[in-house]
Amino acid sequence: MSEWQDFKIEELGKLQNSRRIPLSSTQRSIRPGEYPYYGASGIVDYIDDFIFEGDHVLISEDGENLRTRKTPIAFKASGKFWVNNHAHILKCNTDYLGKLVVYYFSQLDVNEFVTGAVQPKLNKASLCSIPISLPSCPNEQRAIAGVLSSLDDKIDLLHRQNKTLEALAETLFRQWFVEEAGDDWEEACIGDVANLNATTITSSYNHPEIHYLDTSSLTDGQFGELQYLSIQDAPSRAKRLVKHNDVLISTVRPDQRHYGIVKSPLFNLVVSTGFCVISATGIDPHFLYLMLTSDEMTQFLHSIAEGSTSTYPSLKPSDLAALTFLRPPQARHDEFAAIASDCWDKMTCNAMQICTLEKLRDTLLPKLMSGEVRVQH
Repeated sequence: MSEWQDFKIEELGKLQNSRRIPLSSTQRSIRPGEYPYYGASGIVDYIDDFIFEGDHVLISEDGENLRTRKTPIAFKASGKFWVNNHAHILKCNTDYLGKLVVYYFSQLDVNEFVTGAVQPKLNKASLCSIPISLPSCPNEQRAIAGVLSSLDDKIDLLHRQNKTLEALAETLFRQWFVEEAGDDWEEACIGDVANLNATTITSSYNHPEIHYLDTSSLTDGQFGELQYLSIQDAPSRAKRLVKHNDVLISTVRPDQRHYGIVKSPLFNLVVSTGFCVISATGIDPHFLYLMLTSDEMTQFLHSIAEGSTSTYPSLKPSDLAALTFLRPPQARHDEFAAIASDCWDKMTCNAMQICTLEKLRDTLLPKLMSGEVRVQH
């Protein structure tokens, strides 16, 4: 095993900050294209040309974000892309060094390196002063990157599988129930086939702690981290109870796409009253979910919300209950339900694996990067 030593960022690669050029949102709007435009927190937009090509590490210099850890400190960019002035661009000497830099910064507290009171930044001088502790042997460096990358690759594969499965279900739904909808199909309302906000916490609720889901923690069907709270400390909006296969739709600003379908919820899961909880009774819940979350329906719901008299564009449960659709023949409905159920079962299984792998990676990461756990090479 090699000894650990401190490296400076410029020993691991070359900073290429001189080529950063800022673009305003107005300038970007008139030059849309295929190349990602990166800022301090990731992809900001896609434009019609690029200034970099290949694998680079982008390191945020936005001091406010770094202090609050709202965004990744460092992340990989690849292919052809553009970068604005809020990120440092590092071309590492090897691919595995780039991965190690990203892993190192993901667990580093950079507060002591951020400078400036009015506009805090991680400037180039501060970035170059940060000691990056790594094993001196390149083979051990490569081995550490390989272990962590294998976990990331598996997590990424499972995420891509889930996107593919949902896309398949969406495509089938559109073909069977939109493009091939029959003129003789019966018209029905959501309120005819589902209950809305059926169960709410009452004084008889007997769990002292809850797992709470706010609207911001659910986007495009992806559930984020739950808040674990005592019932006394829970926000006043923590009222809705849910069950397996309930559909959640945020009633505020529908265009922000805070929606999802609940699978095997925790016994004490409570969701915000900002959601409308839709429980299918006379139709497959996946049919209901895909119908309510299509791009066309999302735009339509947002147009209804903008006509509300509330402070923010918002829907009423009655708006959702009144939505109409063409109800397909039972045989076609049941065939779709079986396919969609299989897709979501696989997606749920993948999500559980992702959670396990992320916990393993996050446990291993500081131990590997500090040398507490060593890798044979």
